[in-house]
Amino acid sequence: MDLLQVLGSSMVATAIAVGALAGRSSYSSAIDFVENDFKDKLRRLRLRTNSLRKYLISWSIVVAVTAAVLLVVAGSLVFSITAAVLLVSLPWYVLRRLAEKRRLLIEDQLADAMVSLSNAIKAGLSLAQSLDILARQSPKPICQEFLQIVGEYQLGKDLEQCLKEAKDRLRSENFALFAAALEASRQSGGRLNETVERIATSVRELQRLERKVRSETAQARTSSVYMALAPPVILVMNYFIDPVHTRMLFTEVPGQMILCAAAILNLLAYLWARLILNPEI
Repeated sequence: MDLLQVLGSSMVATAIAVGALAGRSSYSSAIDFVENDFKDKLRRLRLRTNSLRKYLISWSIVVAVTAAVLLVVAGSLVFSITAAVLLVSLPWYVLRRLAEKRRLLIEDQLADAMVSLSNAIKAGLSLAQSLDILARQSPKPICQEFLQIVGEYQLGKDLEQCLKEAKDRLRSENFALFAAALEASRQSGGRLNETVERIATSVRELQRLERKVRSETAQARTSSVYMALAPPVILVMNYFIDPVHTRMLFTEVPGQMILCAAAILNLLAYLWARLILNPEI
């Protein structure tokens, strides 16, 4: 019997090793894809990407260990797979939220920055000098973008190229409009300060409309949070009302599938509601 156990354990270990070797190329390709996607978001957040691959590998190990622990302790493959999917999606969601929050903050600061640039040009300063003053006097995070533009321009890079890279990095329609005005002024001349002031007025009007939409949908966003929290609360209440059938959701495979599907659909509904209630103007 001991020999059979040893042989069985050896065969399982061999199967795991063969599976790991066979899936190594697929795992490496998946890590490469996620690394490239995360690098773009981290650059927008101005965070270092040197050790990103190590963090991704470490996180994949955490996900695998968590899934294995759930499989052994809870004895549920459904819970294990669901937890792995949620843990894999978590870093992407957090980075996306942080990048979006930074973009919105930059757009809120952009109108005041354009007015400051217009005033500097009115005072007789060149565009390069005005951008330098703007980079040193603007608040974070928009000052970081202008500092990079000015620094790259002073190192010899063409201003149009600096603005194009900033547009690709920020992915902001308002900044793209601002950069287009600067490029058009450099190529065809004209009163740049007046153009920038008109753009600033338009941006402020858009911001006013966005704030109005946010204020009018604030109650609905709060309701979406309550709706997302309602199913877990109902599940706990139902446990005290009917504990036998509630336990079956955790002990029986069909119940586990229903529970995980409900959790995922509830999360998707919350994210969908947030997307609908935050429209782009």
